[in-house]
Amino acid sequence: MIAISTRFRVGANLARVTRKIGPLQLYNRTFSQNSSMTSGDPPKILITGSLGQLGTELTKYLRKIYGVENVIMSDIIKPSKQVAESGPYIFGDILDYKRLQDIVVSHRVDWLIHFSALLSAVGEQNVPLAVKVNIEGLHNVIELAKQYKLKLFVPSTIGAFGPDSPRNPTPNVTIQRPRTIYGVSKVHAELLGEYYHHKFGLDFRCLRFPGVISSDPPGGGTTDYAIAIFHEILKTGKYECYLEPDTRLPMMYIEDCLRSISEFMVAPNHLLRHRVYNVTAMSFTPEELFQEIKKHEPNAKISFKPDGRQTIADTWPQVFDDSEARKDWGWRNKYGLKELVEFMLKDVQKGLKT
Repeated sequence: MIAISTRFRVGANLARVTRKIGPLQLYNRTFSQNSSMTSGDPPKILITGSLGQLGTELTKYLRKIYGVENVIMSDIIKPSKQVAESGPYIFGDILDYKRLQDIVVSHRVDWLIHFSALLSAVGEQNVPLAVKVNIEGLHNVIELAKQYKLKLFVPSTIGAFGPDSPRNPTPNVTIQRPRTIYGVSKVHAELLGEYYHHKFGLDFRCLRFPGVISSDPPGGGTTDYAIAIFHEILKTGKYECYLEPDTRLPMMYIEDCLRSISEFMVAPNHLLRHRVYNVTAMSFTPEELFQEIKKHEPNAKISFKPDGRQTIADTWPQVFDDSEARKDWGWRNKYGLKELVEFMLKDVQKGLKT
């Protein structure tokens, strides 16, 4: 009990410090505790799959903290002119081990943030490709992290749970057994990362995210209705939802998501009882989200036409229990449903005007 209560106090203190001074100052305070880097130098960070929803936004977020030149974007897609001119961008195929090795060595990488993956709905349409990208790609990344003693972050998901998992709430440690190749690959990543941590001392860190909502166009995930609804209602005044109106799923606004990664990456190792944590902010249904939107857009209309993504959603958590992250390293969300809707309407409207 002493160890648990002490850890809770330290975690809570970390949360209070972060809210008060911000990620940059928190980094400066905790930096000296990280013996894997040269004192006084910020980490060199490589982000794979950086042109996806999270990668692009996390790049901007981390560059504000650690400097533009210290955060390297990597993907297999030709970047836009804006991205190319914003800071370092390198072509990097995660299936090409030698190329990744060259990037890590040549740029003296300290942290590797691995976002490259096929999402749930897309992965089900091309399972062989999902196995290659999500599993074989992970093997390359984790071996590099071990060989060069990198701090490795791999995101996981509510999709790492399945129909045998408790759904309301879903605890941090429980039976998983997902039914999609995306979920299977994420459980594989969690277990392999934990194994490499215990076997080889790899500083592996993983957060299981709920649906992450941002103003960027939806990318095909099962939870992306919560993004598409804003775009369609603001463009056409109506939205046809591919999930049932009472389908409850955990969600998180992207600003909370980015901050959770930033805080987790600098959390001292001795606070972490797990290498994998649930994090979340809220849970809602399509109908609840629509009713909140109607407070701002009273003429909006919604209809429901469930497709194959409903089957996937029916196996996922309804409410995520992230109490372990809150106790151990002080995770706290800032955005609830009300704030989410206000910011999304403003951000999407702004994007539609440009």
